[in-house]
Amino acid sequence: MQKIKTALLSYGMSGKVFHAPFLNIHQGFELLGSWERSKKLIQNDYPTVKSYPTIDDLLADDVDLVIVNTPVGTHYEYAKKVLLAGKHAVVEKAFTTTVAEAEELAAIAKEKGLKLAVFQNRRWDSDFKTVQKVITEGTLGDLVEAEFHFDRYNPLLSPKAHKETVNDGAGILKDLGPHLIDQAVCLFGSPKSVFADIRYTRENSLVDDWIDLLLIYEDFRVRLKASFFVREANPAYTIHGKKGSFLKPRGDVQEDELKLGKKPNLDSWGTESESLQGLLHTEIDGKEIKEKIPTLQGNYFSFFDGVYEAIANNKLEPVTAQDGVKVMQIIEAAIASNAQRTVINLQ
Repeated sequence: MQKIKTALLSYGMSGKVFHAPFLNIHQGFELLGSWERSKKLIQNDYPTVKSYPTIDDLLADDVDLVIVNTPVGTHYEYAKKVLLAGKHAVVEKAFTTTVAEAEELAAIAKEKGLKLAVFQNRRWDSDFKTVQKVITEGTLGDLVEAEFHFDRYNPLLSPKAHKETVNDGAGILKDLGPHLIDQAVCLFGSPKSVFADIRYTRENSLVDDWIDLLLIYEDFRVRLKASFFVREANPAYTIHGKKGSFLKPRGDVQEDELKLGKKPNLDSWGTESESLQGLLHTEIDGKEIKEKIPTLQGNYFSFFDGVYEAIANNKLEPVTAQDGVKVMQIIEAAIASNAQRTVINLQ
């Protein structure tokens, strides 16, 4: 099996929790190391890998794939440098800070024949996979509306300066927003237009921390919401069709278990509690049905498996650069909509 030599641009929370564990268990990847500016931590967990003092040292090594997992405001600069060095890249969300940056990265990758993927791991959450299955099966009938929430209760400002200071990559719209937007686009495609309300709700907050986006499609509507002031959770997914409804709490366990240091596997990993199963209330063959739906298993391994197939066997990336462009188009439209207090057309 071809080994794809891979390096990280950071070994903070994302590198330690979301990337290294899956690269380590996948037989198709070899984790070479990480760029570490000050704290040298990766060798505590993976003693045989390297800690690169600079990005140039990393790119000078025999690296095939680079994970760009630095703060959002640096994604464009570092991803461009990686691609121009002839390396494949995975870029975390938000892909970039502007549509123009996203389109330029996509063009560079295409010109150089490189693979460029966006790390939208939430497509492989157990709850979202279950919602996707219910919608695909058509048991709700023609869709009327959907509402996705990514809510938390956390009124305190983050100690990470890049998250709370005014910069192009800060704010909940470019933090949790890309997850919600990508899931909507994955399910329904690009909307015709966008209306957005973006707020600052925490004391002394300098960046947006509450969003309400309305994605307008031809025959239905999708509302996307994220907030830091939700102590009692709403359903993460509410979908209403002309035949029925499906309500699903947020239940994916992967992030919490990874933060606890648990190692992923290919068997029981990503199995959420039965108590968090979604409720389906619909009509099938003239019979009303109201029942809990078993939750599918989640596993971020599938994203990395898709990246491997893209590089080793020239398959399409699991989340393409063009997917990233579409998300950025909606984010830019949301910013314009909030500023102008009007609907912004995309198509």
